[in-house]
Amino acid sequence: MDSRSSESAVSEKGATAAAPKRGGLGYRFIKRTFDIVFSGAACVVGLIPSLVLCAVIAIDSPGSPIFRQERVGLHGRKIGIFKFRTMVADANEHPERYMTPEQFEIWKREQKLDNDPRITRVGRFLRNSSLDEIPQFLNVLLGDLSVIGPRPVTESETYEFGENRDEFLSVKPGITGWWQVTERNDATWQNGRRQELELYYVRHASLSLDLQVFAKTFKALGRGQ
Repeated sequence: MDSRSSESAVSEKGATAAAPKRGGLGYRFIKRTFDIVFSGAACVVGLIPSLVLCAVIAIDSPGSPIFRQERVGLHGRKIGIFKFRTMVADANEHPERYMTPEQFEIWKREQKLDNDPRITRVGRFLRNSSLDEIPQFLNVLLGDLSVIGPRPVTESETYEFGENRDEFLSVKPGITGWWQVTERNDATWQNGRRQELELYYVRHASLSLDLQVFAKTFKALGRGQ
């Protein structure tokens, strides 16, 4: 993937202003401080609601209410990120049980599927409200994630970036990011827009870009997306 094509494509649809300059050491210090303070507050405020959600999830479908996904973090280090379980307990072990052959082929390529049949009733609510992401604030406190950054991906998905793989892995992944708040469902690995948007963030990670992502995230939550 050519960096110039990525920049121009994103500036046409994903960015609303000139691309900011990537931040340096001061930015990284401020970002980590914000991560700790914001995530610590989120964990305290969300403790009781999280316990209630765990009970509701367990009642709705058998299995642990907390789900741990293996993903790739900074510089290719393997990490386990936490989420509230939104699917049936064996969703990852046996996805073919719940999908048509056509759905299974799409899922193998994108690792996501519109109207995924494995999603439970409570899980659909959690996803629509983004409440399933709450346990990931623990990952932020542990240093595996940032609040804002590229979406954490699987090992196989890192190779979608081709020669830009190491560049993509040079930034810590986040709970929310530029891809999620711009095109998201329209930007896929197959059409190349997912790679472009994620690399745009990596190349321009800064306070100004993070503020844009933060504001857009709350707008999306307000619309129930």
